[in-house]
Amino acid sequence: MSDFRRYAAEFLGTLLLVFFGVGSAVAARVQGGVVVVALAFGFVMVALVYTIGPLSGSHVNPAVTLGVLLSGKISLVGAVAYWIAQFVGATVAGFVLWALTRWGDVADQTGALGTNGYGAHINRGGAAVLEVVLTFLFVLVVLVVTSRSENPGTAGLAIGLALAVTQLVGVTLTGAAVNPARAFGPAVFEGGVALRQLWVFIVFPLLGGALAALVAPMVMGAQRHYWGGHEKSVGGPK
Repeated sequence: MSDFRRYAAEFLGTLLLVFFGVGSAVAARVQGGVVVVALAFGFVMVALVYTIGPLSGSHVNPAVTLGVLLSGKISLVGAVAYWIAQFVGATVAGFVLWALTRWGDVADQTGALGTNGYGAHINRGGAAVLEVVLTFLFVLVVLVVTSRSENPGTAGLAIGLALAVTQLVGVTLTGAAVNPARAFGPAVFEGGVALRQLWVFIVFPLLGGALAALVAPMVMGAQRHYWGGHEKSVGGPK
């Protein structure tokens, strides 16, 4: 039952992340601009970390789950179950957004259901590099801040800010996937070019997450924190 609750949390969390994040682009990309979209993604991520984080870790992103898997903090079976829940949640969110634009008289301000893509402002190679770098940053922040025992209450804020930063940089260029499930959900219903280009926004965010898992132990091992003006080494030589 506890496993089911975790998987349900990942399903619901990914659904909400995609609905509110991509929904902000669909409903307010023109009037609100990049900042509104970035803040929507960041704020909903903060809310999810504090809401479902204690239950499932609030991965809500296959790249994060891959990083956690490579860090040895989740089993392969658990990771696969998380991935299924995340992709299903994103697909449901994509359907709801699609339905709102088709039957709810919602004007799609992105013209493509908030899908990720390349060609207008960046080529395929640039999109691949961008998605690796953006996802690397996000997953690295998640892995490092959730591993700390001091001030755990600030983890959600750091994670939300990291996601918002990736959106600020990437929304105009590729739509800033940083999350294979986020890319998948809307693309399934948009079809066409979005579906043909989808592999880029699945493969390269996963690569970024894997690289973050390799780098995170080095970052955590070299961390130095200051308490009351005194330097304290965490995980380093005694």
